[in-house]
Amino acid sequence: MSKFSKKRGKASPEVSTASLPDIIFMLLFFFMVVTVLRDAELKVKVSTPFASELTKLEEKSLVNYLYIGRPVKKYQNLYGTKPRIQLGDKFSTVADIPLFLEKHKVKVPEAKRPKITSSLRVDGDVTMGIVQDVKTELRKSGQLKVNYSAKKDPNS
Repeated sequence: MSKFSKKRGKASPEVSTASLPDIIFMLLFFFMVVTVLRDAELKVKVSTPFASELTKLEEKSLVNYLYIGRPVKKYQNLYGTKPRIQLGDKFSTVADIPLFLEKHKVKVPEAKRPKITSSLRVDGDVTMGIVQDVKTELRKSGQLKVNYSAKKDPNS
């Protein structure tokens, strides 16, 4: 004569998976939009030399890369086979370096500007003449923190 009866055999309701594809596609689109791919297409061949003593750069956002090498086959008809400088996504001359540095400096907060480093990615077959010209222009522009990119020596 009890008014309350035990609920037997009743299972909890199933979780609806109808919205699962919507959630997956939202995450997919989010990561597609947020992902940053390579900043610049390499138009010069850069095979950096090996080094035994390397240090890793800490804040990559404070580094501006200057590529020096011979144009890849795709651009050799237009630019020749002599070593060229690539700043960002285009071929440049030594005279374009101060503007390139200033554009990068504007994007960096003022407190971190003294920590900006210029990283030279130079092909191992390039003569030092063009590298010396780039270093001189960097010095004239006030960019004194210069780094040479290299690969770790497999023999060490």
